[in-house]
Amino acid sequence: MRGRDPETGEFLGPSRTQQRGEALEIRSLAEKLVALPAAQLARLPIPEELMPHIVETQRITSHIAHKRQLQFLAKQMRREEDDVLEAIRDAMDEGGEAARRETALLHRAEQWRDRLLSGGDEALAELLGEFPTADRQKLRQLVRNATDERARNKPPRAFRELFREIKDALSVPGHDDEAGEED
Repeated sequence: MRGRDPETGEFLGPSRTQQRGEALEIRSLAEKLVALPAAQLARLPIPEELMPHIVETQRITSHIAHKRQLQFLAKQMRREEDDVLEAIRDAMDEGGEAARRETALLHRAEQWRDRLLSGGDEALAELLGEFPTADRQKLRQLVRNATDERARNKPPRAFRELFREIKDALSVPGHDDEAGEED
């Protein structure tokens, strides 16, 4: 129960609205944690006393029972220190950012593969200008093999290998990923 400051008459502690907002924020975090697969949960700095509650909430499929268990999980999380919850949020944000970067890298690799297959030596020269560490000879061979596979209606082995080679070239450390993003 909050009290009043004897000198000023102001209420001490957070208002009921602030408490409710914090509780809803923690419940939202609990929902996000429950939606994650076990492998991702293992990478997060979750206190071990919370893990059984998360796993139990994931296991329950009945709507009302799941909702009730989620509320219980949120209650257990509210007992944790603020810095523990903040560490979990930060780790989840970093994971999301890393996933976005990886997706962007894959899209760029697909775009380069399509450009190499349709643009020939001109596109290859462009790629090598932007990524000088890429293996010219191997890329040229893979482009030739992928084109041949398409023409003969064969399985896309070289097509996939070309993608991997481009992805490796794009992910060379020290290269600015945003350079040349005029596509």
